[in-house]
Amino acid sequence: MACKHPRVKVVSREEDTEFVECLECGDVFESSEFKDMAIEEQEEGKDEEEEKPPARRK
Repeated sequence: MACKHPRVKVVSREEDTEFVECLECGDVFESSEFKDMAIEEQEEGKDEEEEKPPARRK
C-alpha cells in the first residue's frame, strides 16, 4: 500500500512555492501536490460510499 503521507514537515520555501517532506517515507513534494492528494482521497471515499447499497432496516 502506498504511503498516504500522514505526517509532513516544511523543508523549503521559494517565492510562492513550499516543499514538504513526509516523515514516514521521506518523499519530498510541493505542498500543493499534498493538498491535491487529500482532495483526491476524499473524492474516492465519496465514490465508494455511493457504490454501497443502502443498509436494510429490520
